[in-house]
Amino acid sequence: MSEATKTRVVIGMSGGVDSSAAAALLLEQGYDVVGITLKLWPQDCVSRAEDKCCGPQAVTDARSVCHKLGIPYYLIDEADAFQKQVIHYFAEEYKAGRTPNPCVMCNEKLKFGALLDRARQLGGDFIATGHFARLEKRPDGRMLLKKGCDPRKDQSYFLFSLRQNQLARSLFPLGEKTKQDTRQVARECQLKTADKEESMEICFVPDKDYGKFLSVAGLAQKHQGEIVNMQGQLLGHHDGIEFYTIGQRKGLGLSSPKPLYVIELDAARNRVIVGDDSALDRAEFTVRNCNWIPFDQPPGELQVSAKIRYNHPGTPATVQPLAGGEAKVILHTPQRAITPGQACVFYDGDLVVGGGWIA
Repeated sequence: MSEATKTRVVIGMSGGVDSSAAAALLLEQGYDVVGITLKLWPQDCVSRAEDKCCGPQAVTDARSVCHKLGIPYYLIDEADAFQKQVIHYFAEEYKAGRTPNPCVMCNEKLKFGALLDRARQLGGDFIATGHFARLEKRPDGRMLLKKGCDPRKDQSYFLFSLRQNQLARSLFPLGEKTKQDTRQVARECQLKTADKEESMEICFVPDKDYGKFLSVAGLAQKHQGEIVNMQGQLLGHHDGIEFYTIGQRKGLGLSSPKPLYVIELDAARNRVIVGDDSALDRAEFTVRNCNWIPFDQPPGELQVSAKIRYNHPGTPATVQPLAGGEAKVILHTPQRAITPGQACVFYDGDLVVGGGWIA
C-alpha cells in the first residue's frame, strides 16, 4: 500500500487495554491510524473516579499508548452530547419505572455517532473500537454483526442498535481475539495498559449505586409512594421508584415471612409492586424500537435465541414482528426478572438478528 492510498481509521481510545491492542493491530494491518478519546464528562463530574471515562488517568493512558505507537492523538469534548443523550436518558428511564442500558445508547449516539462525524472531519474512512464483536459483509453489500470469538467477552449485545451505515464504516480488530490474546498484543508492543484492570460497571456510576448517583447529580428527588403487594395491599412506603429495579430483594424495608422481590414499577401511580419469587417469571413481552441487522424488516415470525440482559446466556424464543417497529417475544421457557428498559437481543447462532427495548 503506498502512503497516499493508505486507509485512514480513527479509533476510539478509552485508556484501556482493549482499545490499545486494537490500535496496535490496525497499525500492523497497514492502516493509517488516528487515536481519539471522547471526553464525555464535564470538569465537575460527580463520580470523577481516576480511571473511569472521565478520569485524567484514562486520558493519560490513551495519550501514552498513541505516543508509543507513533500515531496522532486527539481529545475531543463531547460532554454536552453525553449529558443530553446518555445521562438524560438514564435518569428519564428510571423515572419512568424502567431500568436503562446506557452502554447501548452511548455506542449508538456517541461512539458510532459523534466518533463517525469526527472521523469524517479528520479524513477517516472508518472508525474502530475495542469491542469484542465481528463484522461480515454479505455479497449484496449488507453488513452482518456477529458475536466475538471469545464467548466470555462477546460484546455484540451492546451493538445491536447500530444501523447499516454505522456498521459499514466500523472495524472491530478484536473480533477474532480472546482477552488473553489482547493483553499479549499490548505486551508485545510494550503498551502501559497491557495489564490494566478492566471495569465492568457503568462508567459514570463507579460504585454501582444508581440511586446515589441520581440524587447527587440532582437528576432525581425523593418523592414518597406506596409499596404494595400483587393484590394492591399497602405494605410500606418508598422514596421514589427510580431507586428500585425489577428482581430487587434487598433494601425494601419490609418484614415478611417469605422473601419479597420487586415485580413491577408503576410510574403512573408511583408504586412499587412486590411479590414472591414465582411472580418474577415471565414468558411473553413486547419490545419497542426494534433494529434488524440481516434485513430491513423480518420476513415473518423468527425462531431465535433471546438475550434479555447482557450476562444472560440466551434462551429459545419466537419473535412475532408487529407494526410500528415493535415485536412480540414468546420465550419457550419463562425467564426471571424480565426488566422493562433493558435491551433484548436476538441471535441465530453467532449472528445478531436484531433486538429491541423491553416495554
